Amino acid sequence: MEFVKSIRQTKLIKYIFIALMGSILLAISSKIKIPFYPVPMTMQTFVVLFIGIAFGWKLGVATISLYLFEGIIGLPVFADTPEKGIGLTYFMGSTMGYLIGFIIAGYLAGKFEYGNNLIKNFIKLTFATSFIYVFGLMWLGSLIGWDKPIFKLGAQPFLLAELFKILIVTLTINHIKKLKKLI
Repeated sequence: MEFVKSIRQTKLIKYIFIALMGSILLAISSKIKIPFYPVPMTMQTFVVLFIGIAFGWKLGVATISLYLFEGIIGLPVFADTPEKGIGLTYFMGSTMGYLIGFIIAGYLAGKFEYGNNLIKNFIKLTFATSFIYVFGLMWLGSLIGWDKPIFKLGAQPFLLAELFKILIVTLTINHIKKLKKLI
């Protein structure tokens, strides 16, 4: 009985360590950016998809949620922090919808089954990523007003880069899936 308890504790410690490393990876990816208004373009969406596939949906969602929690409590893990504020104040700003969408995208990326068909994999990852923008645009519209060109401000500038990031994940998906076997 003690042996089973020890194995469970070891697994828990391993998962906590992996989630912490994933949240650090997300924080680093938030600092790799090309400045745009009103939302900075970062490598976060790439890392969100990577985490979902490599960690699986449960650990992926836990990792992304940990990252959001770290930002909400004031750690400077989000893009443009601490320059434009930290904590809940920053979280509730123009990027909140996108950040919440990370959870859904990570869930879907981890839940989907990926085969050798690149087109199907690309479509699945595009679908997962679309939730980042759906939530982001809904929040942005409610924040700055629906009379503004929401799509033009909050999605259009990023679509080409987003497709490129999705393509990179699609082309490396078999290598990413190998990491999942190690976890």
